[in-house]
Amino acid sequence: MSSQTNNTCTPSPRIWLVLSDKLGDNAQVEIIADALGLPYVTKRVYPLEQYVLGKPPFKASLYHIDKVRSDSLEPPWPDLILTIGRRSAMVAMWIREQSGGRTRVVLVGRPKRDLDQYALIIAPSQYHLPDRPNVLRLDLPLMRPDEAAIGKAVTLWRERFSTMQRPMFALMVGGATKPFVFDEKVARELTARAAALAASAGGTLYVTTSRRTPPAVVEAIKAALPEHSQFYQWRKDGKDNPYLALLGLADYFIVTGDSVSMMVEVARLGRPLAIFSLPVRDGFASRFQQWISSPKIGKYNRILSRLIVSAISRLGILGYTRDLTALHRVLVDRGLAVPFGKPFPIAGERALDELPLVAARVRKLLDEENA
Repeated sequence: MSSQTNNTCTPSPRIWLVLSDKLGDNAQVEIIADALGLPYVTKRVYPLEQYVLGKPPFKASLYHIDKVRSDSLEPPWPDLILTIGRRSAMVAMWIREQSGGRTRVVLVGRPKRDLDQYALIIAPSQYHLPDRPNVLRLDLPLMRPDEAAIGKAVTLWRERFSTMQRPMFALMVGGATKPFVFDEKVARELTARAAALAASAGGTLYVTTSRRTPPAVVEAIKAALPEHSQFYQWRKDGKDNPYLALLGLADYFIVTGDSVSMMVEVARLGRPLAIFSLPVRDGFASRFQQWISSPKIGKYNRILSRLIVSAISRLGILGYTRDLTALHRVLVDRGLAVPFGKPFPIAGERALDELPLVAARVRKLLDEENA
């Protein structure tokens, strides 16, 4: 999309979206751009094979990018970049350097370091970032379900689901991520508890796995499932995946606490959600994160912990931390979820839409640029 003019003949700002290969991340940036109501250009950058899963050391550079597959990056450089994730942020900061520092970068998520280099950082509750004028805190990530796609899936799957006993419990399974443990033992416990809940209600348990679910966990779940349960193992081709239909048709949802996208999508639909908390791996970093995340440490200790995190992050000893249990607490505190084992919340309460707040802050940046 090219630059245009508005009614006062002021040129529209040149806006680029710098996106990588993660669709869920990309969607959060795209909805911000659409909310601005201004023209923008999407630049897709794809990592080299070794950095698809491996994390490249962070610096303003293109060394980690497959330049053959990626879009070209040439002047005139943009006035504003919206981006998300380490790999894309490295590209955005490289563009900023090429522009002589004129390009302003808006990052969704957490930076590795150097907060002051970003014009704005949009930080959902799972990220521990210091209080700064350029940090905008949100309750939840901006990801949201595609309700039109859910409606189509409901039409396709309704008859197939009609033969299953109600209520239907959708168990949505993620995978191991730091600092959580998600092994065969945890998988067996999760399956046994979810199956017992469905049986006690006289209903059906429907399990879906995801791209991140380890093969050993998949096999442990399959082995532990009782008769008449339903199971779908994630496949790359997406064939016959019931995920969207479950979002529209299941009665209750159990989501493993590692999966931000699944928890948030269920919460934004106002469906009854229970979060299955995964055990935390032992180690200093994990214990430290548990301490700064604990609701028992008190207001002043929490302030102190943030100062400690900020100081060691500035020194490069530790990046700004992510704490998914903080997201769990927000969902529970807002009445959008319960810890698994507690009575499900009543359906209907939806998460607050924070997109207008985000769009207003980005527009303010653009207004400052034109002032």
